[in-house]
Amino acid sequence: MEGVTVEQAVELILAHTSVITETEEVGLLESPGRILAQDMAAAFDNPPFDRSPVDGYACRAEDLKGAAPKNPVMLTVTEEIDAGQYSEREVKPGQAVRIMTGAAIPPGCDCCIRQEDTDYGEETVAVYCSLKKWDNYCFAGEDFKKGSVLLKKGTRLGYVEAAVLAGMGVDRVAVYRQPKVVLLTSGDEVVEPGKALPPGKIYNSNLTMLAARMQDFGIRPSYAAAIEDDEAVMAETLCRAAKEADVIITTGGVSVGKKDIMHASLQRIGAQRIFWRVQIKPGMPTLFSVYQGVPIISLSGNPFGVAVTAELLIRPLLHKMMQDDMLKLVRVKGILKDSFQKPIRGRRMVRAIYEDGSFRLPDGLHSNGVLSSMAGCNCLLDIGPGGSAAAGAEVEAILL
Repeated sequence: MEGVTVEQAVELILAHTSVITETEEVGLLESPGRILAQDMAAAFDNPPFDRSPVDGYACRAEDLKGAAPKNPVMLTVTEEIDAGQYSEREVKPGQAVRIMTGAAIPPGCDCCIRQEDTDYGEETVAVYCSLKKWDNYCFAGEDFKKGSVLLKKGTRLGYVEAAVLAGMGVDRVAVYRQPKVVLLTSGDEVVEPGKALPPGKIYNSNLTMLAARMQDFGIRPSYAAAIEDDEAVMAETLCRAAKEADVIITTGGVSVGKKDIMHASLQRIGAQRIFWRVQIKPGMPTLFSVYQGVPIISLSGNPFGVAVTAELLIRPLLHKMMQDDMLKLVRVKGILKDSFQKPIRGRRMVRAIYEDGSFRLPDGLHSNGVLSSMAGCNCLLDIGPGGSAAAGAEVEAILL
């Protein structure tokens, strides 16, 4: 199939993408960003005891009737209970216990008076105001009850969810394993960063961009490498990668030049070609294949084309594979402040900055091979055939 729309391309990719169902256990500090693989129910009430929300005195509301600054009620202080301590000694009428915030309220008490409303007494305490029953009183299970499902299967864990799990006494949690993503770039013209740059060469920015974007998505690539423009070497690398990978992403070699090796490499290993070329600029020559059940998305080598197709095609694949709703594409509408000077002959994605309901274009060139002008951009304008890219037009964009 050739020349599919973006929507058709996504549909075909998802049809050959499997949801990851395998799980693993991780510690709580490693859990943020992972997807919960089971419902998490509370094994106990939290807090597991009635507790004081104030520093002061636990006592009986009945004993405080009529208390006022000029008519204090005097209570006998029987003991002090700090946070982390517990007492089963029942408080009798006319008695109180010195208590700290978070400490367990002993039997017989039904309220807690703030120390600011007392004379801070140690053996006896003068109380200057009255309370109703259950004032300043936190009941057991106020946070959650035993048996309550606090986090459902499929929840994306963040700092709050990790803290909830910690409050449940959980130190390790079952999550879905992360996808094994292999990144391969091709091109004899590219040199890895950190090395000297010979004449006629450029630095390999695509590999770094894809690896960094995967980490934005919560994935650490399992393998990343630059491969020479040799169809046999690429074919051998694809064969090895497919044994472990959930998805393989390549850049370069997908057009029709003498050095565009991906077509021959994929044919050499017997991969099934699903489609070639997508009705979008940049990223038109994208090639999608499947080899031994592993989806292989082969992107153009133009850096901006890689950035665009990573959002339009790879992100939906990872969303399905990981069941992570953070990866859903989010679209917004707004008014374009600047005119895009290039003609719009087909569907085109344009880098832009979204702010306060409007879009502005960055300074610099908007060429497919230029990436520097994308720095600071937070969206891609999605301008269809015949759509207006003039200042003042209403446009739609995908947030990055």
